[in-house]
This record gives sequence, structure tokens and C-alpha cells, in this order.
Amino acid sequence: MTDNRLRLIIGILAVIGIGIATYITIEGKGVTCGTGGCATVLTSEYSDKFGISTSIIGVVGYVMILGSLFIRGDLGRMTGALLALVGFGVSAFLTVWSITTLETTCRWCLASAVTMTLIAIFTVIRLLRAPSR
Repeated sequence: MTDNRLRLIIGILAVIGIGIATYITIEGKGVTCGTGGCATVLTSEYSDKFGISTSIIGVVGYVMILGSLFIRGDLGRMTGALLALVGFGVSAFLTVWSITTLETTCRWCLASAVTMTLIAIFTVIRLLRAPSR
């Protein structure tokens, strides 16, 4: 897979992530997901850190990942991979926390976690496939 194709895939996934996180931000506690878990998750203690909604942090993270695709060379690849791996770690923590502590999940949050996981995989592939010097 070429670098341009990987950048395209990562870009599409980042836009999807921006959409999901923006929806969660706009709808807030009113997010509907069919399980009733969304309201529980989105009003929990981890839904807001330092007065900032975690969904807004997600939007910013996805935008930064998208922006990293416009940085050429190793710096862009490293930045994208680092951001995606941090996002993956946060998503994994929040998902495990909601399952084990709240005993419920939010489908939109899970969709975001899956999206971030895919971004992390593709950014690491892009980093590892960088031409050697």
C-alpha cells in the first residue's frame, strides 16, 4: 500500500471520527443509541475532564490527526502515529471503564473507539513503511 493510499484511508477515517465526535458533542446527553447506555456514559465522571467534554477532546484529536497528514516526511508520520496511539489508549481506557464500572456502553463512543483503533493501525503501518534513509 502506497503512502498516498494510507494517507487517504487515514484522512477518511479522521473525517468520520470528526463527524462522530461532533455529533456526540452537539447532542450531549441527548445522544440516542438504542441501549440507554449513551446517557449513562455521557453523564459519567469521565465524560468531562478539567471542564472540557471528552467528545470535544476527541474532535480536536481527530482534527490534529487529519492535520498531520499535511506535514511532509518523518515528522508527519511520527506526529500522526503518536496522536493516534494516544487516542487509541484513551479510547481503550474509556471503553474498558464504561464496561467494567458503568456496566454499559455508548454505541457512538464505541464507533469512535473503533475508528481511532483503525487510524492507529494505519498510522503505524504508514510509519513502519516509511522509506529508509
